[in-house]
Amino acid sequence: MSLLRARMNLAVCQPILLLLLLSGAGCNWKAMAQKPAKAEPPATPIAVRFTDIHKAAGITFLQDGTQSDQKYYLETMGTGVAWLDYDQDGLMDLYFVQTAATDVYKPPAPLRSALYHNNGDGTFTDVTAKAGVGGEGHYGQGVAVGDFDNDGYPDLYVTGYGHAILYHNNHDGTFTDVTAKAGVADEGGWSTSAGWFDYDKDGYLDLVVTNYIDWTPKANLFCGEQKPGYRSYCNPGNYKGQKTKLYHNNHDGTFTDVSEKSGVGLPESKGMGVVLADFDNDGWPDIAIANDTWPNFLFLNNHDGTFKDVSLVSGLAASEDGRYEAGMGIDAADVDGDGSLDVYITHLDLELNRLYLNNGDGSFVDDTYASGIGNKAMLFSGIATKFVDYDNDGWPDILQLNGAMLENVNLFHSEIFYKEPMLMYRNVGKGHFEKVSESLGPDFIRPVAGRGLATADFDNDGDIDIAVNSRDEVPELLRNDGGNANHWLTVQLIGTKSNRDGTGALLKLTAEGFTQTAQAMGGTSYMSASDPRIHFGLEKRARIDSLIITWPSGLVEKLTNPPLDQIIAVKEGVGIIPRPFPRVPSK
Repeated sequence: MSLLRARMNLAVCQPILLLLLLSGAGCNWKAMAQKPAKAEPPATPIAVRFTDIHKAAGITFLQDGTQSDQKYYLETMGTGVAWLDYDQDGLMDLYFVQTAATDVYKPPAPLRSALYHNNGDGTFTDVTAKAGVGGEGHYGQGVAVGDFDNDGYPDLYVTGYGHAILYHNNHDGTFTDVTAKAGVADEGGWSTSAGWFDYDKDGYLDLVVTNYIDWTPKANLFCGEQKPGYRSYCNPGNYKGQKTKLYHNNHDGTFTDVSEKSGVGLPESKGMGVVLADFDNDGWPDIAIANDTWPNFLFLNNHDGTFKDVSLVSGLAASEDGRYEAGMGIDAADVDGDGSLDVYITHLDLELNRLYLNNGDGSFVDDTYASGIGNKAMLFSGIATKFVDYDNDGWPDILQLNGAMLENVNLFHSEIFYKEPMLMYRNVGKGHFEKVSESLGPDFIRPVAGRGLATADFDNDGDIDIAVNSRDEVPELLRNDGGNANHWLTVQLIGTKSNRDGTGALLKLTAEGFTQTAQAMGGTSYMSASDPRIHFGLEKRARIDSLIITWPSGLVEKLTNPPLDQIIAVKEGVGIIPRPFPRVPSK
């Protein structure tokens, strides 16, 4: 992650690039030739602004970056954020992950993560103490949300340095630490991102955990110039990578570590972000991981409990010129409307953030320049990212949170700053993008040292809002004002034979001849978890013809003429069921 990281020598790149070319995955000339020269744009853009309401909402959590002059590697990472409806009242609540004291940093008061209850009136209440999810003394990193025991209430998995924590939801506003019983502590690991998915389609959620590097305070190397104020964080290449973990759900509250048996835990990794979805359209969930200065991973599901490592031949491992970049955040969506999931991965400054188009078979082509993204953010450090249809026009846009690793970065690069503005790339149709950040209001582009990013419709008004957890700052809660001027539909899945969350389901919506596809995915962003409900923007289309849901169990359900501008709950095998989703008034 360091600004001093070495660039790969051309002589090393060439064999890798040649391998990608020979495989046909690195450059799919047929796919490139067939891509339309100009996208069909949506209708005239509507006016959308994001307003930071964290003060009015009562959110006072303060992230502690544990900054020290020893430049502990932990300090760079920041912490994640999650949206979850922990009490099942139809309103999305917020969880912020916190750090802890270190050998060289002692905070004035104990540090705790924080759970905020959505009161339904535009305010939130800190319920951490009652809920029992503060994790005092745990140097937290990321968070994943999933109902691992199918009891109808979401549980919390909090990653961190040295070990992770699994909190089971007790249905009464409290949680119990069941890490030891469950067997998912990842003891001795430096876990960053995690995600829930049902890789064997047995109806229970399994857990993927990405781990970073073998770093300890005793092995904290000195990097940078030997003069006051110029010490830097070292290149991750100075440290050996750890391994990815895969835990299989045993259906009894315990898990079995199948990392090596499955193949997922065999290669060395420097994992930062993970997304769990079906990338080759075979109906089985796969694993994509963004690695730091290391090949990104793509593991395709073999349908027998094992995965095939196709990272290099898929075209996802490196940039189109064969470089392994500082992979941080990752997300997937069908940006060009061809029915296959494309992938976006963020990188640090002086590198490009990459958009990989899916050829329909789990192989990818680097479309960064052709898409219009190019080098527009080359001086920013891209950390977290989410595909989000912020203006409800039916095309997934790219939201990117930025922030340099070094607080003294300006001493090394005069054109680069520690705190950086957020970015939004609007999809103008079929995977072509234009930067629109400045049009979204001053709160949206206020510079921060951004780390955790999660999206949700917290006020249930039909447009997507944003939560940001930045280093050494109070979070931002950015309310979307104006996105619901276009029509929309949001779907909450309730599995029966499938896992309770419906993770792994494929949704296909058709409205007045316009078709969108989406998947219920695990992971995404960077060490964060977003609203699990599936959101469709519909622009000015006044009728939904059909919504087809293919559940992980194999059941296919078709809803004809579902309602417009509503949140609906769909229960597997039953259809739409009554469920309240209270709308929060604006203040």
